[in-house]
Amino acid sequence: MNRYFINIAYKGTNYHGWQVQTNANSVQAEINKALSTILQQTISVAGAGRTDTGVHAKELFAHFEAKISLDLKTLQYKINSFLPDDIAINSIVKVKEDMHARFSATFRTYEYHITSSKSPFLAESAFFFPYHLDIEKMNTVAKKIMEYTDFSCFSKSKTDTFTNDCTITKAYWKQENDHLTFTITANRFLRNMVRAIVGTLLDVGQGKLSEKDVINIIASKNRSEAGQSVPAHGLFLVKVGYPVIIDN
Repeated sequence: MNRYFINIAYKGTNYHGWQVQTNANSVQAEINKALSTILQQTISVAGAGRTDTGVHAKELFAHFEAKISLDLKTLQYKINSFLPDDIAINSIVKVKEDMHARFSATFRTYEYHITSSKSPFLAESAFFFPYHLDIEKMNTVAKKIMEYTDFSCFSKSKTDTFTNDCTITKAYWKQENDHLTFTITANRFLRNMVRAIVGTLLDVGQGKLSEKDVINIIASKNRSEAGQSVPAHGLFLVKVGYPVIIDN
């Protein structure tokens, strides 16, 4: 059996997240349908992670198996012709049989986009937030958050994770004119974690929370103590890291 990694980009506006659902359309379902039709066998791709309803991805990897060797350039062209315009396959590579899109990943990077000016062109890809923010203070607290590993306070309750520990290696804000981007990298993320962190840091930027308050929130392990989750449409998965994956 041959195993392949596909590099996927999608706009999540019209989908109820990545994962297949019985009563709603999903990105995974569209890709399964395309591959199964083209390869004439039942294909179910396994993704590097799940994105929620409305969340976008510039790069998400998934893997699938096929009984035959494939012409990957031709397959990429056919899949992209079959898929809706808001889903694209960036590349397809053959990998070793033990490579897994989720479990072999070493890190994930997300971006959250905010605009302080209302724009019809950003309505589905950036959170409109027209309030003054202390970016320096937000970056100070973002750096402080990296010192911790238990992020129960930023996770949805009643999840099936075996641990709420994550190792964050990057967390910073960058402003360009009226556009503000938060970038965060970690080995893994909890459900709703990025959106909850962004909401909490926005409270810091408005002077509603201090650095000490955020430290206490993390120590509490209580989701209700942290800030509100910001809307999904500003969130992008932008990078998933692996060891060398191509099978030579």
